[in-house]
Amino acid sequence: MLRRLDLRSDPLPGTARLRGLLPRADVDVDAAVEQVRPVVDAVRERGVEAALEYGERFERVRPTAVRVPEQTLKASLAALDPAVRDALGVSIARARTVHADQRRTDVVTQVAAGGVVTERFVPVRRVGLYAPGGLAVYPSSVVMSVVPAQEAGVESLVLASPPQAEHGGLPHPTVLSAAALLGVEEVWAVGGAQAVALLAHGGTDTDGAELEPVDMITGPGNIYVTAAKRLVRGLVGIDAEAGTTEIAVLADATADPVHVAADLISQAEHDPNAASVLVTTSAELAAAVDAELARQVPATKHTERISTALAGPQSATVLVADLDDGLTVVDAYAAEHLEIQTADAREVALRVRNAGAIFVGPWSPVSLGDYCAGSNHVLPTGGCARHSGGLSVQTFLRGIHLVEYTEQALADVADSVRTLATAEDLPAHGEAVTARFGPARTAR
Repeated sequence: MLRRLDLRSDPLPGTARLRGLLPRADVDVDAAVEQVRPVVDAVRERGVEAALEYGERFERVRPTAVRVPEQTLKASLAALDPAVRDALGVSIARARTVHADQRRTDVVTQVAAGGVVTERFVPVRRVGLYAPGGLAVYPSSVVMSVVPAQEAGVESLVLASPPQAEHGGLPHPTVLSAAALLGVEEVWAVGGAQAVALLAHGGTDTDGAELEPVDMITGPGNIYVTAAKRLVRGLVGIDAEAGTTEIAVLADATADPVHVAADLISQAEHDPNAASVLVTTSAELAAAVDAELARQVPATKHTERISTALAGPQSATVLVADLDDGLTVVDAYAAEHLEIQTADAREVALRVRNAGAIFVGPWSPVSLGDYCAGSNHVLPTGGCARHSGGLSVQTFLRGIHLVEYTEQALADVADSVRTLATAEDLPAHGEAVTARFGPARTAR
């Protein structure tokens, strides 16, 4: 079911050509930007009315108000299946354990006698968190977004999620339950590009209540959400331009084809455009995985969606001559999720440079990370793992330097400041130092 790309016969091509050869979804965010620009502009100009109009067009439902009443959140949690509530509790607890260890403390550096620079880590004040709807329900994304923001000390959180016609114009009740379980009191029934625009610009709800704009927007979404985030970036901060999910598996002959096939299927289940890539040194394993895919895919619930994803240009098996070449390929691909199913898997994993998250060995499937590993599943896609990491406590913190110099400490470095100011033809910079010491210091 997976097309083959055989890179065994010749030395691997250079980085640029290798990236071009590897499977990748054909995603045109620029085209989507032009499609959503009118939506973002309308919400900026007309606020909630425009957001509700577009929601009615795209979601086929128009809530009576944007903000979900708190009693609705509580009622959703009360009605939640106890098993789902317990599982969410496990997910939340493990995520808190991992993200609590990411907290930063102030760093005080004595640069010179009397000269101190302190780096403070200050949380963003208000954050908008997006939980997508679409083909699946994502209470897990609520957990993954809310927990690091809370652990960072974000003061004000609002969760936005698409209204559902089958749920009376409210977000999915499991999403509402997850928000309530996490202590999030502000939830907006708005989705897509109009949600991003409303989070960025704010507005007035249908009952006259203020919908305060945010300082940062995080969370996964479809290409239109991504395009809208690109348009509002600068007015607000964003985490990343997250795209459709992807998994790469680096495997040798020791891997179990049943495991590999099941893991490729698990991510293809998200979306027909999801990417599933196997990189292997073993043609025998590749054949066995194909056989397992042929056996397992028809037995799954979302067979058509999965088959489309596995047959698409974004998915493939890549054959490599040896493990070193395999590592070169997965670093060039820079997967959102990378599994290492090889001998000495941990040692191999430690050699990887580019990945959103790495799942080591046969007992660490990506689906564990999606829910209960404690790691975060909001990760860079489309090769962005070459330069960006996943959502974490650090996402919500800003490093602010406090510079504290005494008179003598400034005097000790004044000549260097003046020299550099002159070199850059910015004399007033040097004069700002000179003015502090008067004629005697100037003469010196």
